[in-house]
Amino acid sequence: MPNYKLITEYDGSKFWGWQVQPNLRTVQGELEKAFFLFSKEKIRIVCAGRTDRGVHALAQVANFKCVRPIDPVIAKRALNGITRNDVLVHDVQQVPDGFNARFDAVARQYIYKLSLRPRAIGRQYTYYCKFPLDVEAMQQASKCLLGEHSFEAFSRKSADEKHYLSHVEFVEWRQDGDRLVFRIRANRFVYGMVRMLVGSLVQVGRGVIPVVQFAEILASKSRDQPGFKAPAHGLFFEKAIYPKDVFG
Repeated sequence: MPNYKLITEYDGSKFWGWQVQPNLRTVQGELEKAFFLFSKEKIRIVCAGRTDRGVHALAQVANFKCVRPIDPVIAKRALNGITRNDVLVHDVQQVPDGFNARFDAVARQYIYKLSLRPRAIGRQYTYYCKFPLDVEAMQQASKCLLGEHSFEAFSRKSADEKHYLSHVEFVEWRQDGDRLVFRIRANRFVYGMVRMLVGSLVQVGRGVIPVVQFAEILASKSRDQPGFKAPAHGLFFEKAIYPKDVFG
């Protein structure tokens, strides 16, 4: 069966996340439905990083196998003609049979956007924080996330998680005027991890959580901590990283 890779962008505002759920609108469900209308074939699409309700993606990577070969150019045009304008297929490519968007990814990267002032335009894609923030303290606290740690303290309990270990390769806060962007790259992310990290780091910036205590919370593996889960609308799946030779 031929194997195809998709690069998709979507606005998560009106989706109940990526994964198919009965009687709910999801990104996976919309793409699979669109492919069926295009080809009359049922497929199952696998993505690099499943997003939760309300979370967006700039370049989500996915793959699927189908019985009959398709023309990638025609498929891209057809899928974009069928889906609504809050999900867009940027690219369709045939890839080696063994490629799996989820299991072949060596890292995923997310960004979280905050605004330091209220906005009318773009408010649905940034979390407005009305409190003054010490960005330097937030940056300092973030450094303790580098390397391999258990992120149990910054996750929601899930029966699907066998462990909470993650290796963080890169993390930073970047300020551009009255906007703040948090960027993090790791080999894997556990349920709710980025939003809970952002919420806790905001508390560091407010002075509610001292920098030293933030590191202690991480080491404690306890979910009983004074942070909060940042709203979904500020979070974006930015990209997935693969070995150079994975596509043959």
